[in-house]
Amino acid sequence: MLKKRIAMSVFGVLICGFSVGIFKLAAFGVDPFQAFMSGIDHMIPINFGTLYVIVNAILLSFSLVFNRKKIGIATFINLFLLGYVTQFSLALLQKIFPDPSIAVRAAALVIGIVVICFGSAFYMTADLGVSTYDAVAIIMADTWHLGKFKYLRITTDIVCVVLGVVLFLTSGGIWKDIPTFAGIGTIITAFFMGPLIEFFNEKVARPILNK
Repeated sequence: MLKKRIAMSVFGVLICGFSVGIFKLAAFGVDPFQAFMSGIDHMIPINFGTLYVIVNAILLSFSLVFNRKKIGIATFINLFLLGYVTQFSLALLQKIFPDPSIAVRAAALVIGIVVICFGSAFYMTADLGVSTYDAVAIIMADTWHLGKFKYLRITTDIVCVVLGVVLFLTSGGIWKDIPTFAGIGTIITAFFMGPLIEFFNEKVARPILNK
């Protein structure tokens, strides 16, 4: 069973990483944490995969200090794999679609939402640890008792988007480019992914785990 859970975690992270590449190709906005990463990426001139590992390693140290209960194998799979998969998938997609039309970008947004929910279902169902970013709101709710998780998660998402925009602008970015990483896609992923993830949990991921 553990081997199956690990395999599901790896598969889920691979799918999620590829979906972020699709979101970036769509350029209608990425999920809140990736919006934050986009701001840092614009500021710090190193490849995205390495930058993702560094930022998440910092968040991991935060979790290890305050509450390590939700840290597991999948946390490290996410930490070391997702950024590089995103970097690879975006480069591949940009070769296939070097100048995507609005129609292609719109299709990419829809596909990206479905794919990230599909991958998240496997990652969550495996239940071998949460991502370092997910752990932040959990610590705020369960360890510090600052409020309910769902409201704290919305708060951390908003903070991520704001910080991403601020970092982007302060490092020379221009206003008109903000919707490419903090746009309609960000709103959709922040508020409307839950039902689709649960659908894939019930119809695909849990049946595979229990088979």
